[in-house]
Amino acid sequence: MRVAVIHIGQETDTFNPRFTTWEDFESFGIYRGAEVFEHMRGLGQVGGYLDVAEARGSEVESIPIIRGWAGAGGRIDRASHEAFLDEIRDGLRTAGPIDGVAMQLHGACSADGEDDVEGAQLAACREIIGDDVAVVLSLDHHANITTRMVELSTAIVGHRTQPHDPFDTGRIAAELLFGIIDGDVDPVMAWRKLPLLSHQEQYLTSQGPMKTWFDRARAAEADQAEVLAVSNFPMQPWLDVSEGGWATVVVTNGARRVAEDLADELGDLAWSMREEFQVRTSVGVDEALTDAVATEGMVLLSDTGDSVFGGAAGDSNVILEAALRLGIDKTILIPLVSPDVVAALWEAGEGATVTLPVGGDTTPFYEPLEATGVVQRLRSGPVDVIEHSQRSVDMGRTAIFEVGPALLLVSELRGLGGNVPEVYQACGVEPQEHGIVVLKTASNFQYFRPMATKVIRVDTPGPTQSGIVDLPWERVPRPIFPLDEMTSWRT
Repeated sequence: MRVAVIHIGQETDTFNPRFTTWEDFESFGIYRGAEVFEHMRGLGQVGGYLDVAEARGSEVESIPIIRGWAGAGGRIDRASHEAFLDEIRDGLRTAGPIDGVAMQLHGACSADGEDDVEGAQLAACREIIGDDVAVVLSLDHHANITTRMVELSTAIVGHRTQPHDPFDTGRIAAELLFGIIDGDVDPVMAWRKLPLLSHQEQYLTSQGPMKTWFDRARAAEADQAEVLAVSNFPMQPWLDVSEGGWATVVVTNGARRVAEDLADELGDLAWSMREEFQVRTSVGVDEALTDAVATEGMVLLSDTGDSVFGGAAGDSNVILEAALRLGIDKTILIPLVSPDVVAALWEAGEGATVTLPVGGDTTPFYEPLEATGVVQRLRSGPVDVIEHSQRSVDMGRTAIFEVGPALLLVSELRGLGGNVPEVYQACGVEPQEHGIVVLKTASNFQYFRPMATKVIRVDTPGPTQSGIVDLPWERVPRPIFPLDEMTSWRT
């Protein structure tokens, strides 16, 4: 059998006004043809696919088309969106006749002028391969499932955990795809769309209502032989699009009634916990800093409103302002994405004392803060990472800028923000030697957690803020909970 592999991913925060560009994709690596497997073997969904495909030996001919990844950010600019559609069409034309497509996307991607990027990418795929070739769509579980995505795919599967295990998802999708091509699986897919949104603080699948919902999905897969995959999709919380909302997707082997009943059950279960998903644990900035200073060891502060892993621009100075105002006596590491600040610090050079506005240069949630500090270190080039779904990421030019008790890691490109230790270590800073580390994420603490004595979620404003009701929603279908009072999810 001949199988094409397409891996394109970006998670969009529509409340971040800065477009995601081709340069953002290049910072994580754009690979074509054989380069895809050379760079991604053993990593992420591509690695999971290869693990299954290569175990089958010569019976599977895998044809890598394109790999493009940009993490999370604002909408993709129109040129980049159209370029990926062309990459898909051209790659599939060159591939020739195929039996299936492993379509590895994110699911919560929007572009300038296109709410449903994954639906458009599936449509581009179908233009070339037709309607009869099997396409298994594997997604991040924060995907926004749309009618077009369901209609144009043969089966859909999503990540089973948060933090995610994309390698696992790649394996599951590959096994399902090969079963369909072999004729052993007659895929039947049922799905339900829920008029539901929630902030990020209850998104971990290891606890709370999300664990209950995801555990039920795993139990259904284990208990019913005809159930092949059950995927719950609590949509990325900051995606203001025309078909926005949570979803659940059930794939069975020929069992329509089972799929429909289970989709109803999972929809009912999520809806019954809708209030629990809204529970917030984050605290105010001053309270968080006071607690962090009083706590022994290294404390992680989660900047929930400026989550780079959720699509924010990384330009919040809210925690920096509070640290300076309170005069804290612990060193605090704070990442900041600001090309203008980096340019000024590079022009000044290492050792220079500089006064300039920092933060608030991208999103309307923050005002620039004038700060005086010393340029401690300048660096450029890719950063090697260990526990991540790829081996390196380019942060562009970076600088360590010491402002009072804060060491700012200022970068040109968003990359991984300051969410992995390696970005500091590449600049000569060992995070565990400092008292407080600010993470630009509300859930993905796993890279720093072994070093820390405590994690505190900070209730900060921004494009990824937990106060989702206060965001300027315009496009999601209404009514939708919690923006509107609702008693039932069924229309």
